[in-house]
Amino acid sequence: MSSDRLFEPLPLARGKPMRNRLMLAPLTNRQSHPDGTLSDAERNWLEMRAAGGFALTMTAAAHVQSVGQGFTGQLGAFAEDHLEGLAALADGLRARGSLSSLQLHHAGSRAEPELISEPVAPSEVSERNVRALSEAEVEALRDDFVAGARRAEQAGFDGVEIHGAHGYVLAEFLSAASNRRRDRYGGSLENRARIIFEIIDGIRAVTGPDFQLGLRLSPERFGLELEEVRDVAAEILQQEKIDFLDMSLWDVRKEPEDEPFRGRSLMSVFTNLPRGNVRLGAAGKVMHAEDAAWVLDAGCDFVVIGRAAILRHDFPERVRRDPAYRSPELPASVRHLRDEGLSDIFIHYMRRWPGFVEAEQDG
Repeated sequence: MSSDRLFEPLPLARGKPMRNRLMLAPLTNRQSHPDGTLSDAERNWLEMRAAGGFALTMTAAAHVQSVGQGFTGQLGAFAEDHLEGLAALADGLRARGSLSSLQLHHAGSRAEPELISEPVAPSEVSERNVRALSEAEVEALRDDFVAGARRAEQAGFDGVEIHGAHGYVLAEFLSAASNRRRDRYGGSLENRARIIFEIIDGIRAVTGPDFQLGLRLSPERFGLELEEVRDVAAEILQQEKIDFLDMSLWDVRKEPEDEPFRGRSLMSVFTNLPRGNVRLGAAGKVMHAEDAAWVLDAGCDFVVIGRAAILRHDFPERVRRDPAYRSPELPASVRHLRDEGLSDIFIHYMRRWPGFVEAEQDG
């Protein structure tokens, strides 16, 4: 197992190649302003990762509708007021040698109730005050994802990633457990996946030939069926309208939870699919150089780095210099995280992850 392949350039079907095989994961950080405009803290956090060697720097989830806000301090992509900050960020990432991608998101029923008093989703969840979208509203949601991509291109981003994972609104459409619609967006798997395919087609129709398009999927939890996610992924790969598929696995080495798929890695369900010119990557507990090299050896084209990139802004450069590189032990000190570009708001958020940040001292 060698880390050399991690630093081979990766051509994409559209636009510029990735200079290596390491992509920054879209990491929630809660550092943006309440209106969704970019803050200096979030810009600094991302520009540090670009300077640290990530070939593609992904933003945190940026909501495409105000009602789609999932958490405080979330970056926005639904208004012209967001353009100035997004353009400055795209320029900053480019100046540091990284491709840039804006992740497009809508929280659906997972919106924080303190922010959204009546969240919307494919179907009603009365006990949580979640309202079902009308068919016209589903079409507007689709169009707002497309508008977010057009806005990202206008701001100078190299591309966008559609967030279809983790139980947010597009994953809710995919899940038969959460999508009980009886129109053309519900029922069969084809209907439940329709909005994702329409968003992809819509983005391709309004953006230029070099604009890069990715999709993030998660294959388990939140009512998703692995076989169905696999089939959707297979069709998306076959169509070759996206440039990369980003599979969020929680742990790249784990076995599937679905009994019929046991005895193999969850990743292999997707690496075994024909992918044509679409690049495949995976995220989940990739903390050390050895882990990243293993992901490529297991059949992926690139590796998506999350917590290891929080701990070291220059994870790629450290791995390039030291094939045996290992991330710092946890918990991390507050001083260390500040040195790595995390604001106090981001550090406070990371305390939600057990054992990630050192315990606060009394007094």
